[in-house]
Amino acid sequence: MAQVAPRHFVLIHGIWHGGWCWDRVAPILRERGHAVTALTQTGLGERSHLLSTEITVDTFVADLVNTLVWRDLHDVVVVGHSFGGITVTGAADAVPERIAKLIYLDAAIVEDSETWFGLLPEDIAADRLRQGEESSGGLSLPVAPVESFGVTAPDDKAFLEGCLMPHPLGTFTTPVKLNNPVGNGLPVAYIACTAPPYPPAKGAHERARAKGWPMHELATGHDAMVLAPQDTANLIERLGG
Repeated sequence: MAQVAPRHFVLIHGIWHGGWCWDRVAPILRERGHAVTALTQTGLGERSHLLSTEITVDTFVADLVNTLVWRDLHDVVVVGHSFGGITVTGAADAVPERIAKLIYLDAAIVEDSETWFGLLPEDIAADRLRQGEESSGGLSLPVAPVESFGVTAPDDKAFLEGCLMPHPLGTFTTPVKLNNPVGNGLPVAYIACTAPPYPPAKGAHERARAKGWPMHELATGHDAMVLAPQDTANLIERLGG
């Protein structure tokens, strides 16, 4: 594999996950000389003690923006997985001068004023709201079976099931606020996970193609960073370089 100049990769997780989900990818990148920041969004993972009804999609965007600003990071490659695509989009709108490239890993793409629930069929969105109300009084969405992410191997299932947490419900119902087109003029690449495909990501794949973004595929399930860490690290390193 060709040598890639050292970069700083900022990795954003998806629904129910945390920065821990990159634990199989981050060491590979670091061993190759790259810096890695695997952010955990408010209310999840090691920050699950902050779970509250006050958490919105703006909170998630602020998590990333403040990480870039307060750590004075520049020229970073930001990788957003799944729901993390919304966080990435919001940060690119707010602080594009700190970002070199955006990589969407089987990730959601939202336009200004859209909500994540708004991307779903009405009956599915209503069912998710019901789950949130019944399980936590509207605080969070309970964890889905890991098999839905294409995860079936016992070791992988144990890794995920020991760490996944209910997700702040308010991040699904509040709209993203953008002042610029998605991506804000930054270089963008999209990675689609195809084996098996993750049905909720189909609409994002279609949007990425419609925008003319460079499309790449990984022959693995939705949780690529867990299922195929070497291939995932190789591809985001190549795209980031």
